[in-house]
Amino acid sequence: MIKLKKPKIVILGAGYGGLLTTVRLQKHLGVNEADIVLVNKNSYHYETTWLHEASAGTLHHDKVRYNIENVIDRNKVDFIQGSVVEINKDEKKVILENGEITYDYLVIALGGEPETFGIKGLKEYAFGITNVNSSRQLREHIEYQFATYNMEEEKDDTRLAIVVGGAGFTGIEFLGELTNRVPELCREYDIDASKVRIICVEAAPTALPGFDPELVNYAVSQLERRGVEFLIGTAIKEATPTGILVAKGDEEPREIKAGTVVWAAGVRGNSIIEKSGFEAMRGRVKVQPDLRMPGFDNVFVIGDCSLIINEEINRPYPPTAQIAMQQGEVVAHNLAALIRNKPQLETFKFDNKGTVCSLGEDDAIGVVFGKKLTGTKASFMKKVVDNRALYMIGGASLVMKKGKFNFI
Repeated sequence: MIKLKKPKIVILGAGYGGLLTTVRLQKHLGVNEADIVLVNKNSYHYETTWLHEASAGTLHHDKVRYNIENVIDRNKVDFIQGSVVEINKDEKKVILENGEITYDYLVIALGGEPETFGIKGLKEYAFGITNVNSSRQLREHIEYQFATYNMEEEKDDTRLAIVVGGAGFTGIEFLGELTNRVPELCREYDIDASKVRIICVEAAPTALPGFDPELVNYAVSQLERRGVEFLIGTAIKEATPTGILVAKGDEEPREIKAGTVVWAAGVRGNSIIEKSGFEAMRGRVKVQPDLRMPGFDNVFVIGDCSLIINEEINRPYPPTAQIAMQQGEVVAHNLAALIRNKPQLETFKFDNKGTVCSLGEDDAIGVVFGKKLTGTKASFMKKVVDNRALYMIGGASLVMKKGKFNFI
């Protein structure tokens, strides 16, 4: 009897999209239908949408991550911990730092990278909120500045100045956590709270571009009430060892001295996409409606690496966890269809269930099912959204382990 070779599905990245694709595939497919391989740099998945909390120090970094092996079926999925270097599309091979893997079907879900827009000094002098390690580094740096301030004979108040570049989602959520954390740090290190400056610099004409203006006003006024200074319509021209240079329009740049500079203003797709010779815009592939890469019937691209145009406004959808997870559902369905030789593939249509932006522990803004929410109601919904993401991947047991239950 001839034993037919099972098709091999390789999924690159265990973020929201890659991990949901994996757990849905292990449900859709029998053990004899396909070999599923998941590749990820770390042994854990981290909740990207919680990193702002770990960065500010309001949530321990271990709380934002969980082991991949706890949510995958090891009988159906082979997990490889490794870093992707390049994809050889002609030979259907993925080159890793420590080996290579062949594939019949490929899912690229490698996540995004910070976009610095070529601003001088950002890579050298600014902190990012990009992964567990960068969040831990930022939290420890802020704490170090407060501890050191107290030890110095000549007090340097600029040590306590924190600049956040970007008033988009990540920037605003980080500021919300920071305004909760700073009073605690001041108490802990016996520092007068009036010495601390928190400045948010945003080049766009408004904070949270694209968000409902009424909710944006609420968010900005709440954060201003807690001491955040906003410089809107102002661009960071350069980051330096002592702070940043900013300018409005064609003005001469002026310096803002700060002990901590955080860059939270841009995400691009993954550089591996370009390195592998795929056609992309800033590391993002404009995918077909079924989420396949144009010209490659066996390659799917999801999450931060994919580009999908919102027809209503003719602009790309922002890369969010909600979109990545919905894409994961579609890709798992389509892969199962291809493996069973069913030609009918699903097309991806984003079902926007709403967006909630946290402003700290018990405050938030959001639009959920078309309804505007602020304050504790929005904060409650934010926690529901967070728990739902955990439930979709790991069921009730993961929610019990990692979920957010401090609803009041």
